[in-house]
Amino acid sequence: MRIGTAQMSSLAWTLRLLCCLAVFLCVTTLTSRAVFAQSRQSAREMGVVVGVLPPGPLNAITDVAGVRVGQVTIVRGDSVNTGVTAILPHGGNIFRDKVPAAVVVGNGFGKLVGFTQVQELGELESPVLLTCTLCVPRVADAVLTYLLGLPGNENVRSVNAVVGETNDGYLSDIRARPVTEADVLNAITEAREGPVEQGSVGAGRGTRAFGWKGGIGTASRRLPARMGGWTVGVLVQSNFGGVLSVAGAPVGRALGRYYLRGATRDGEGPVDRDMESPDGSIMIVVATDASLEHRNLERLARRALAGVARTGSSMSNGSGDYVIAFSTVQYSARDQNPPIGNNAMSPLFQAVIEATEEAIYNSMFLATTVTGHRGTTEALPLDSTVAILRRHGVIR
Repeated sequence: MRIGTAQMSSLAWTLRLLCCLAVFLCVTTLTSRAVFAQSRQSAREMGVVVGVLPPGPLNAITDVAGVRVGQVTIVRGDSVNTGVTAILPHGGNIFRDKVPAAVVVGNGFGKLVGFTQVQELGELESPVLLTCTLCVPRVADAVLTYLLGLPGNENVRSVNAVVGETNDGYLSDIRARPVTEADVLNAITEAREGPVEQGSVGAGRGTRAFGWKGGIGTASRRLPARMGGWTVGVLVQSNFGGVLSVAGAPVGRALGRYYLRGATRDGEGPVDRDMESPDGSIMIVVATDASLEHRNLERLARRALAGVARTGSSMSNGSGDYVIAFSTVQYSARDQNPPIGNNAMSPLFQAVIEATEEAIYNSMFLATTVTGHRGTTEALPLDSTVAILRRHGVIR
């Protein structure tokens, strides 16, 4: 059959229309997905106010002046969901300009490189890196590359890299160990002050919390001037379980997903034991501009675990719960800014508890559903959560 010129023109026009329609539908789908992702809000944006102290302007660890955060998120199909998160106390040569620091262990089922030297000397000489469990050695080696390459470190022969982790092996092919030196160097060199991306990003891309999607979360508290005016900032990598409580409301029980559900009278038995396991880990990084020595930083770090407990964690046998705390007041500035005494610590204790609790909520409220290596982990359903919080008077 022969097709005339008019028919050819009509056919070409129809094909162009179909192509445009296909592009429109594709763009519409991508736009709707972007809008859905953007619809996730922090706990405070949803009306959840944790504690009594006000946050800093960013409600992030970067409210502590000088602190920088950099993140690299690694996604490869449905098999790899992992990443790196770097926290820098300041923008200079951290090896040369060390800061006071301390580490506290809640439950020690984890792999925290560099822990003993921080505790022995009471100081931090490297950025703090967070990643996946089996990526720790490669990340630590990359940190060495970074520090040894800094101007002024040409003759350095010993460096204490600090690298923490949680296990993202459900959503990521953790045995592939996909993090590279370039990923780590990018996270460190691109670290910036200002807003911090939260949720399913960086080292929190493949994590889970309380049976839902976990991730990176952050929050801060600023003390009144009469109490020193200091800021405490917290960043968490949440990947643990328990019985989720949000500002005292029993969200986990109301949503029917919590540890030991099958053992309670009103439970119907666990649907997925792996999803409701209390095991996992949480890495907590605490920064403050208060002039603190090692001993009081350790005391401050220990209180962060109280913030974890408030969310419903019992720090189970298979959980690695670590707190790394540092002060941005360097030793060289101690003559002008001497360490504060014990009697000034209580407001800081309150601040770190509140900031840790809220950072954990943010890690879940801002996380998105992720499909990965062994299945899909859904984001915390915000509409249902808000309804529960309203019933319990958390949101008015």
